[in-house]
Amino acid sequence: MPINVELLKEIAEVAGAPGHEQRVREIVLREVKPLVDEITIDNMGNVYAIKKGTNDKRVMVGAHMDEIGFIVTHIDDNGFVRFHTLGGFDPKTLTAQRVIIHGTEDVIGVMGSKPIHVMTPEERTKTLKTTDFFIDLGMKKEEVEKIVAVGNPITRDRGLIEMGSCVNCKSLDNRLAVFILIESLRALKDKTVPYDVYGVFTVQEEVGIRGANVSALAINPDFGFGLDTTIAFDVPGAKPEEMITKLGEGTAIKIMDSSTICDYRMVKYMEEVAGRNDITYQKEILTAGGTDTAGIQRMTPGGSIAGAISIPTRHIHQSIEMADKNDIRGSIDLLTACLSELDQGSWAF
Repeated sequence: MPINVELLKEIAEVAGAPGHEQRVREIVLREVKPLVDEITIDNMGNVYAIKKGTNDKRVMVGAHMDEIGFIVTHIDDNGFVRFHTLGGFDPKTLTAQRVIIHGTEDVIGVMGSKPIHVMTPEERTKTLKTTDFFIDLGMKKEEVEKIVAVGNPITRDRGLIEMGSCVNCKSLDNRLAVFILIESLRALKDKTVPYDVYGVFTVQEEVGIRGANVSALAINPDFGFGLDTTIAFDVPGAKPEEMITKLGEGTAIKIMDSSTICDYRMVKYMEEVAGRNDITYQKEILTAGGTDTAGIQRMTPGGSIAGAISIPTRHIHQSIEMADKNDIRGSIDLLTACLSELDQGSWAF
């Protein structure tokens, strides 16, 4: 079954830097309202889409709404904007990229830095830092200050396109997961689930899984699933042991990352579900980086039995990111099946 690329495009292109997820939240609320039994929003802005089950246990699925971005820190006398990062960036990917500053209106800017033509030989070999960049809006200071103020969020400007069997856009981390959770709730709309499902669209993951921590404390889930992108380093020059995952070879079942060792019972259950439902998958071990899974697993008394579905993605945390539509479809199918069959798992030690 094909995926709804138009909906994914809308979700991926909309702005939502950490702490400024309101535009994403509007789309989430519009889409999930007819799909679940109850919707709540907490003080931080996490959205809880709740589908009631037939038993009294709770399962939380976390998909963060925020994307890596920036925040305005200073406007100089010539109208150039300085910024601080919100989330992790590789500075070399910023050169000459368009960004959007979300002030009194959205305004396009360009990431500027010293041209190579006027660099010294030493500067040409120097590793760039984010502080080496400024944002050029093509305006004088007086014009800039009518629109932009310190504290305004900044996001990348890249639309979604289809390339072969893939989609390519900024912010697939983690709008893919937002899309997958919405589509899984849609698939479950007329189905019975064994346990209460809390589909949580979380905030501020890119700056420290803050929303997931808060929502897990509120829910106290018995079971949990993180839902996020992971590295697909299946590119020229990569060694087999470095690839993590490969595009087009299925959704990924997380074994561990730097913040979580997934419960071995949940890993086994997810593999069994994938096998029963003919869902192609690959195993993921990510030695650096973490996801909402950590908060879901740990921020509840006694912990939850937690695992994660990871979507293989090339060029993560760069100006564009790429994922295979078949892997996205498999992620929807695996999450839907896992939530439907959760009472069939073996959870004894």
